[in-house]
Parts: sequence; C-alpha cells; structure tokens
Amino acid sequence: MTGPVPAVGVNELPDDAVLLDVREADEWAAGHAPTAQHIPMSELTARLGELPDADPLFVICRSGGRSARVVAYLTQQGHSAINVDGGMQAWQLAGRPMVAEVPGAEPTVA
Repeated sequence: MTGPVPAVGVNELPDDAVLLDVREADEWAAGHAPTAQHIPMSELTARLGELPDADPLFVICRSGGRSARVVAYLTQQGHSAINVDGGMQAWQLAGRPMVAEVPGAEPTVA
C-alpha cells in the first residue's frame, strides 16, 4: 500500500465498530475500550488467525502511530482495516467508556 492509510476520528466511529487494540499488555491493563480485542503489535503476525471477523476492522493504539503501521500491514494482507486517529488518547479525551484490568482501578491511557 502506498500513501496514507485509511483513518477515522474517534467521534466518527460507527456505533458497531469492531476495535483491535494493538498496544502492549501494560497499556491495555491500564485502560481500554470495553469491547476492544487485544493483540499487541509485537504479536500480530503470529496471531493473525485471532483477528476479529469484521469489515472493516478499526485499529487503535495510544496515539495512532502503531495502529497506522498495523493498518498498512493488514491492508497489504488483504484485510479491510481503518486507523483510529489519535488513538486511546483521543478516546479518553472524547469521554468514551474505558475499563481497566485491575479491579477498582481508574482506567487511564498509559
């Protein structure tokens, strides 16, 4: 794929968007979207068979850089994927729901 990857802002995500969070485990544990699936970018190629069956798949990270690289890769592999601009930082700023993996912890973007 050449040129910019397809992207959408947090506020333009469809209500039924399927999210793939590609941040590392500690970032995920600190706070993530309640319905997101987690596959760290560092494990993606080994776990392609675990990708959610979605068309398109919305990919999110902390700020949008890693997820843009993942979207470029997935697109090259024939998947329909869209980057979430601004990542979880934008998600949190928009007041979108978040959960933490530590019981009782306030979710945050690490």
